[in-house]
Amino acid sequence: MPTFELNLSDDVYAEFQQLADQEFVTEEQAAEELIASGIEAYNVSVVDDDPRDEMLDGAENNMFDTAQDPGSLEDDRL
Repeated sequence: MPTFELNLSDDVYAEFQQLADQEFVTEEQAAEELIASGIEAYNVSVVDDDPRDEMLDGAENNMFDTAQDPGSLEDDRL
């Protein structure tokens, strides 16, 4: 298993020790699980699969493609 050294501020280390004592068996387990969950949270990609967005985009594009000129002179004939 790879190892590394990490320098923490006194406050952060105190919080880590308290959390490790309360929630984990060892500091090593606490460090591994906290780092893994931090990496997982950091690598979350947002997927926007809302079909409503695509429908609205398509409707907006079609509105401008099919719109006729409301001020057309041909419509003003008597």
